[in-house]
Amino acid sequence: MTLHAASREALDLAENRLGEVLADAGADAATVGDELLSVVDLLDREIGLRRAVGDASVEPEARRGLIRRLFDGKLSEPSLKVLDTVAGSRWSSPRQLTDGLESVGRSALLTAAEQAGNVDTVESQLFQIARVVAGSPELEAALSDLAGPAEAKRALVRGLFADKVDVVTETLVEQVVRRAKGRGVGIGLDKLVKLAAERRQRSVAYVTSANALTDEQQTQLGSKLNGMYGRPMALHVEVDPRLGGGLVVRVGDEVIDGSTAGQLAALRGRLSRA
Repeated sequence: MTLHAASREALDLAENRLGEVLADAGADAATVGDELLSVVDLLDREIGLRRAVGDASVEPEARRGLIRRLFDGKLSEPSLKVLDTVAGSRWSSPRQLTDGLESVGRSALLTAAEQAGNVDTVESQLFQIARVVAGSPELEAALSDLAGPAEAKRALVRGLFADKVDVVTETLVEQVVRRAKGRGVGIGLDKLVKLAAERRQRSVAYVTSANALTDEQQTQLGSKLNGMYGRPMALHVEVDPRLGGGLVVRVGDEVIDGSTAGQLAALRGRLSRA
């Protein structure tokens, strides 16, 4: 999600308001997250409403009043307080308001996982689901299909993962699928993995190994990467025998290829230029 300056400021205000709301006794982070994401779905469907709420030329009080008239009695008061801030802030465009609200809803759900002590589980499950989708072009195509009905996609996600993953994981995956709009579900899932890792103050290292790594090997690799990058790393490991040996590590846009296949490819490249 790329936000312009005004939208970044608005998002900061909304995230701060979310933190204040969730600090109050009785506020349920999971409920707030679910409700905010339900509003995202509504704004995606109703273009006129999205434009009205995100119209910077309209007085903030009028935009907040619109939100209250629509959702008072339908959403919890903590969610309404967050929406008051979202609607009353200046966003660069109505679409960026919707994207920002999605970010706040995700934050609320990850806070719920954090409060339950499950954020590491959610992160791991999101990674595993991302790998399942990446390994099945047919599944990713079905989930990313612009013409595919949202309910059919939701049913597909639930059929594959319901009762197998944390409820926060399922809700986040469904949201990515509903808003994919041809951009690729896999990319959206990888972004969620990164968000979950950041909740634990970690960066993500994607590791592909020719063979399964023992716990000791993962610990050693994690220590080396922590030293290389100067920050804690969350390792997500998958096995791909096609590498022949060794492993490939991806951190952000940087790739460290120590695999046999990678070394052979590099050698072939050098020979072709000789």
